[in-house]
Amino acid sequence: MTDIARRGLLLVMSSPSGAGKTTLSRRLLAADPSIAMSVSVTTRAPRPGEVNGRDYHFITQEDFARLRDRGDLLEYAEVFGNFYGTPKRPVMEALQAGRDVLFDIDWQGTQQLAQAMEEDLVRIFILPPSAEELRERLIGRAQDSASTVARRMAKAADEISHWPEYDYVIVNDDIDASDAEITAILRAERLRRRRRVGLTQFVRELTKNL
Repeated sequence: MTDIARRGLLLVMSSPSGAGKTTLSRRLLAADPSIAMSVSVTTRAPRPGEVNGRDYHFITQEDFARLRDRGDLLEYAEVFGNFYGTPKRPVMEALQAGRDVLFDIDWQGTQQLAQAMEEDLVRIFILPPSAEELRERLIGRAQDSASTVARRMAKAADEISHWPEYDYVIVNDDIDASDAEITAILRAERLRRRRRVGLTQFVRELTKNL
């Protein structure tokens, strides 16, 4: 297969809590070595099983404010009283090296990322098949209290209202089908002409002796 240099892309997956984006993200990362997860910084406490530096960089509010004020975050948002943000430097280094970066961020972060890096961005919104299914998934995670589940359900309508801002929308009623759709989107977006920065040189060499 002809190897043509390309610039990496930023793949954003957003959804209301419980719609399945975390499961889909993990499946994609396990299956595709060419994409890596963007590790956000956050001021919230770790959840059970989360590892500092792998799931998030857990930092203080003072450290977060310092990063934000220095312009070292591509995007940041406040969610349920906690702050989340994306460090700029590792993302820029990955793009220039032709590596793709996966983001698990909400619509606020996606809007900011679009303002900064629109041409590099591919946006996917994950929808649950129904409100009842979303509620059952949140309860089934056994990570949140009943009051937190209720709060997440109340917030879901606002989050879902931003679906038209995304390039692709997937209804996650079957995890395997949704996984296949994401893989197809990524394959097509990697072939976009503007990302294949080595095409000009390739075509120049190809036509030189015609």
